[in-house]
Amino acid sequence: MIPWLTEPAFPPVTQALEEPNGLLAAGGSLEPHWLLASYRRGIFPWFSDGEPILWWSPDPRMILRPGRIKVSRSLRKTLRQGKFELRVDSDFAAVIHACGQLRAQTHGTWITPHMERAYCRLHEQGFAHSIESWLDGQLVGGLYGVALDRAFFGESMFSTVTDASKVALVHLGELLEPRGFGVIDCQMTTAHLRSMGGEEIPRAQFVEELNRLVSPSPTPQDWRRPDGDS
Repeated sequence: MIPWLTEPAFPPVTQALEEPNGLLAAGGSLEPHWLLASYRRGIFPWFSDGEPILWWSPDPRMILRPGRIKVSRSLRKTLRQGKFELRVDSDFAAVIHACGQLRAQTHGTWITPHMERAYCRLHEQGFAHSIESWLDGQLVGGLYGVALDRAFFGESMFSTVTDASKVALVHLGELLEPRGFGVIDCQMTTAHLRSMGGEEIPRAQFVEELNRLVSPSPTPQDWRRPDGDS
């Protein structure tokens, strides 16, 4: 049985279940201190509406390296055209809402209103960020996630125009690499992310990297400033 949490004292990730892969605990809260405590340990919440909060740390873990994102020939052509206006943190709430709406139209979504409010609070505190693709004044794609020191934990992306989310991902890598970020966490393995350079690493290696990249007390980041400091 998985433990029921009443405070953000997560069990070691090695205690996560093999089936379903990575399920570690249930209960708890989506308050900022819970979320920050979980991400620092390589744990993230993922649950459907009506379920308790479920906490996961799958093994293996899919990641991207900021400087090694693969750009296909067709995507490179789109980048050269420069048809998208790329923005950072200009409308975080719209990005997470669009991600939730798109998922709900296909296979259901874990991005419930409760989750939206929780990550918007993290954004207000300087820990959650969005990369956005705009076309003719409309938000047409983007992604959001959590940044702790030199690790970025990707949560979701959406696109209503071809390549809009891919362009945002490439821009994310270009933003993170000069700031010394070592990893973009993709959480789950997908063919789409693998095609863009995603690789699977053992959970133990992922957690070890987090111990190097993330301090016990991460500081907020203002991504709209060139240096990224708050």
